[in-house]
Amino acid sequence: MALTARDALAARLRSGGSVFAEDEADLLLAAGDGDAVRLRGLVQRRLAGEPLEYVLGWAAFDGHRVRVTPGVFVPRARTRVVVTEAARRLRRYDRVVDLCCGAGAVAMALLERVGALDLVAADIDPDATEVAAENLGDRGIVVTGNLFDPLPTRFRGAVDVLAVNAPYVPTDAIAIMPPEARDHEHRVALDGGADGLDLHRRIAAGAADWVRRGGSVVIEVSAEQAPVSAELFRTAGFTTDVVRDDEVDGTCVVATLPA
Repeated sequence: MALTARDALAARLRSGGSVFAEDEADLLLAAGDGDAVRLRGLVQRRLAGEPLEYVLGWAAFDGHRVRVTPGVFVPRARTRVVVTEAARRLRRYDRVVDLCCGAGAVAMALLERVGALDLVAADIDPDATEVAAENLGDRGIVVTGNLFDPLPTRFRGAVDVLAVNAPYVPTDAIAIMPPEARDHEHRVALDGGADGLDLHRRIAAGAADWVRRGGSVVIEVSAEQAPVSAELFRTAGFTTDVVRDDEVDGTCVVATLPA
């Protein structure tokens, strides 16, 4: 039986090391849209090791497509634990910050789950905030700067939920990350310092100035780092819980400022 174009493409991707060759073949064929030249270029980029999400121009997250561009952090399924825990604590029109927002995936998911929000997304990487602004449109404000620095003053002491996916990979561990991440995503989106928790320390130290009494910080972390991260927030005056979602292999610390 002759191979179909999809079978042949899947075989090429499989030989190039793809674990999900059939699924990738379907996505690349759809992106090629019947244009053989375009499809050839997409396949060559993928076989050269470029992340599939950059080749396609989007990443799947929480049931929708998030636009991504080369270098910008690609949202991972495990971050859905942050979305779930943040959404549980929100009502329509609440005040939310998506801190270290990358392409704005968490903000987009919260808008879909909760509805209209008074939302600001912030990141230090201008490439990320450019894409986040495109993804959010007029549904939120996107600002560029170092952690809390660019947030509007009206948010000080008034944030209902601070949703955070700050970099938490220890510096030395970046070298053993999958090449799609270490060779393609901006290092500022990955490097969390010597133990991975440099940004957690800074966020814990400053969050109480921004979160309202009774409000919460929901911050992603590894299961191994979670106890240390939780202690950072307890020391800063928050009560804390560690939440684990085995379905998405995600862990977060939920830190609440006592009312």
